[in-house]
Amino acid sequence: MFKRVVSKVAVLTALMGLYACSSVNTVEEQPVESSIGVVEEYLMGIGDAVSVNVWRNPDLSVNVTVRPDGKISVPLVGDLKVDGISTRELSATIEEKLGDFIRTPKVTVIVTNPTSAEFIHRIRVTGAVAQQRSIAYRKGITVLDVILEAGGLTPFANGNEAKLYRQTSEGAKVYPIYLNDILEKGVLDSNYRLFPQDIITVPERGF
Repeated sequence: MFKRVVSKVAVLTALMGLYACSSVNTVEEQPVESSIGVVEEYLMGIGDAVSVNVWRNPDLSVNVTVRPDGKISVPLVGDLKVDGISTRELSATIEEKLGDFIRTPKVTVIVTNPTSAEFIHRIRVTGAVAQQRSIAYRKGITVLDVILEAGGLTPFANGNEAKLYRQTSEGAKVYPIYLNDILEKGVLDSNYRLFPQDIITVPERGF
């Protein structure tokens, strides 16, 4: 009789274990999409390398870096504040000012190295991953992409307790990420599309 009871308990325990392994977490709310760091037109910033080309006037054309004061210097025009404006706006401003010196100037401005955007357009992953990373944002990048770039989870990671921290127009938002479900079961409900300045944290298991 005792052996029969023990056998039933063992079977019940095994079934409960199988149920726990087969269950998955449910995503109740999809993250709010963020427009922070995503712009239709690039705005220049400190440290950017900028090429100013004045058509048929090579002496007035320059390759410059936006200084810490947010300005650049252009021949005949002098110092111009460029931090926070587009190349289209800068071209129009230079054309207007050069109009006092040459007839119908045509100016093209190109950002040759957008250094100022490097840290704005990044995603961070911290905690129990093989390599904590700061990763450049790419359109369409997802949670799984970032975790793979970080080398995956450590053996001590509590993947289903991971979190996504996102800055939105309404303030900071926190969303659950079920990494074990994604990596082990192929359940992609929490494989969210990411945006610039997102932060993923992966805690360790309690022992």
